Amino acid sequence: MAAPKGNEFWKLRSKHGRDALFASPELLEQAAIEYFKWCLDNPLISIEVYGKDAVQCSVPKMRPFTIQGLCMYCDADTSWWRKWKSTASKDFFSVISRIEDIIYRQKFEGAAAGFLNANIISRDLGLAEKTENKNEHGGELIIKGEKFADKDR
Repeated sequence: MAAPKGNEFWKLRSKHGRDALFASPELLEQAAIEYFKWCLDNPLISIEVYGKDAVQCSVPKMRPFTIQGLCMYCDADTSWWRKWKSTASKDFFSVISRIEDIIYRQKFEGAAAGFLNANIISRDLGLAEKTENKNEHGGELIIKGEKFADKDR
């Protein structure tokens, strides 16, 4: 049943819209710290088989910090994060930057140390090596960041 025409029931509401997820930068920082601690306390578990007797062992693996994981932990989604990040007040900017820097550093160091798949992490962080091939008589040939002129080939 539809509401009657001309009703003004909406004026009876005490508030409109959803409350802000984080009322202060400190609450955002605290939520991020809780998420990081959860990731460290709950590593991924890999079942590996060793020896001729096929002994199974549970091997804890590093769980990478991600914006997606942080958003799920906070009961939000990544589109909310992107939009909120672009419209957040100056007070939140330093906390947001610090969170993103911590996530970047943890992934980078985890991949560099061999705890995380370096291929996947380098793509995620935008570190993929670019290979370009231009070869139109007199053009340059670029292989893994090194330039070769036609005369060098």
